[in-house]
Amino acid sequence: MSLKIGGTIEKVNGKELFYSEFAEKYLAGNQPVLLTGLMDDWIASKHWVSSNGQPNIIFFPTHFGKSKVQVADCDTREFTDQKRIEMSVSEFVNHWLQGSKENHDVNGKSVLYLKDWHFVKEYPEYQAYITPLFFTDDWLNLYLDNYHMHDDLDADRVSNDISCSDYRFVYMGAKGSRSWTPLHADVFRSYSWSANVCGKKKWLFLPPQQFNLLFDRNMKNTVYNIFDDISETEFPGFKKAIWLECIQEQNEIIFVPSGWYHQVHNLEDTISINHNWFNGYNLSWVWDLLLRDYKEAKEYIEDIKDICDDFEGLCQRNLAANTGMNFNDFFIFISRFSLANVVELYYLRGELNSENSIWHCSAIIEHFALNLSSIRKTALKMKSEGVKGNLGIINLLETLSDPKFLKLCTGLGRIYSVIREEENWSCTMKKALMADFAKYGSQVCSPEDLITFIDYAVSKLSSNCDEQNPLLSVLYEIQPHEQN
Repeated sequence: MSLKIGGTIEKVNGKELFYSEFAEKYLAGNQPVLLTGLMDDWIASKHWVSSNGQPNIIFFPTHFGKSKVQVADCDTREFTDQKRIEMSVSEFVNHWLQGSKENHDVNGKSVLYLKDWHFVKEYPEYQAYITPLFFTDDWLNLYLDNYHMHDDLDADRVSNDISCSDYRFVYMGAKGSRSWTPLHADVFRSYSWSANVCGKKKWLFLPPQQFNLLFDRNMKNTVYNIFDDISETEFPGFKKAIWLECIQEQNEIIFVPSGWYHQVHNLEDTISINHNWFNGYNLSWVWDLLLRDYKEAKEYIEDIKDICDDFEGLCQRNLAANTGMNFNDFFIFISRFSLANVVELYYLRGELNSENSIWHCSAIIEHFALNLSSIRKTALKMKSEGVKGNLGIINLLETLSDPKFLKLCTGLGRIYSVIREEENWSCTMKKALMADFAKYGSQVCSPEDLITFIDYAVSKLSSNCDEQNPLLSVLYEIQPHEQN
């Protein structure tokens, strides 16, 4: 069955693109884009690439040879992914070099593809690259630098992928039609970006609005390889799918939005750097996709509902296994970030607000307000869609005393000082700036609690502001003349 290609991905010079333009068109719009001009100064672009433009493959066993990595056997399917093998970087490079001599893609031997190498975590002192400005607003990896996505250790053991400490990866794959990644949407239904340090890839994209075309009649199995001979009887909607195609060259970065299904093939020997991430711009997308996946997971096991002691708990465990997190994980995540954004606003008020002028002139204030607005709207969605009860307890005062949370706050502050190009912030303890919340004293346990907390915090922050207040205007979408 031939694919319907409906167009290509837009290519933009990243040096000529303002952050605000990228955020509005691609982050908020949830649209893919190919960016150029952002990798010129990367150490990886020098150390990892030979003078002829090919991967400097020998560099890796020399400097990182003992690292244990996950390698995909591209010819062997295991459930919805490729079979994974653990080996050292040296072993992988030896296999790569042997394959180059014997042309494995032709003679039928296994094609191995190194994936999900947690390079940043393993070698923090070796700064292979600088995350481009457009992707630095990364709540996911900031969070995982300080917390597990699952507090339940048993849940962590369900899947190594789910319990990973970060989602900043290096990939290495040889050229050929059999060096590839099967059709999928990214873990957590996050954004992702992928930078080709060297080599060339072919991407095929399908937007989330068409995801149902990829499933079989029972909505239980999805297409694995879009270039297989797909049965129209088993997958009746697949032939209606309209794909976007993208050829990614060396030194180009592709942005993959939330929930977009994609399949990727290495057209040349390729080394890439990849991040999964999300932030305030796509929280609503993440929630919508998480809810959709929950309903599918629930329907899938509906026939055992009457004999299951904890059917809802089973649904949530299946959801976490399939997407990387469940409702509880997501709620704890957005609750901690709501408090972190509030802490930063209190800190800025104490540092900068000798007069109330900062509440209408500082772009960074507006960005924190946008973050809170996104969290609040997402909580409202959760509430309106019937998500009730205790999703997890966030005790405000205990959280403020947690060193991990203070590190989260400091990291969040550093992110926005870069994006907004304002003065670097000091590492002053933020806890003292939350004295107001000693009186609040509530635990945040539900979407309704979270909405109440955000409203309370904003009212406190705005209580002494007589001038136009961007917190109120952004959070509640109030026009200036309504602020009386």
